[in-house]
Amino acid sequence: MNAEYTEILKEFNEEQVAKLDGIIAKHKGKPGGLIPVLEEAQIALEYLPICVQKRIARGMNLPFSRVYGVVTFYSFFTMTPRGRHTVRVCLGTACYVRGGKALAEALEKGVRRGGGETTADRRFTYETVRCLGACGLGPSWSLTRTCTAG
Repeated sequence: MNAEYTEILKEFNEEQVAKLDGIIAKHKGKPGGLIPVLEEAQIALEYLPICVQKRIARGMNLPFSRVYGVVTFYSFFTMTPRGRHTVRVCLGTACYVRGGKALAEALEKGVRRGGGETTADRRFTYETVRCLGACGLGPSWSLTRTCTAG
């Protein structure tokens, strides 16, 4: 086994790696194939750590920097495991001045996590965002896809 394969097996099983390889093969050589590969890989593996990005880069004959650049540019992609539920607190200007900062601090204390972190049991991921689209009702927060204001 090569070092790259050994590294990826620390986080994923052989079946998951085989699925990733199938995803790469399906899109290899196709113009614009990188984003579909990343999307499908994230659905299959739940997140895209460096070892997965390296395998995608090698499999698609792309520089690692290109894969990493796309993963870090788009907020849809994540390099760390996520929780089943995502708690988001708005810290945009309207929410911030209406108590968003205090709400964020209370939630951080409650889940014992900072922004962008996931609980050890992978039940919750806590994030701060700049807008949830409920500016007039702030401070706003959401749990998974439900927005609550005030």
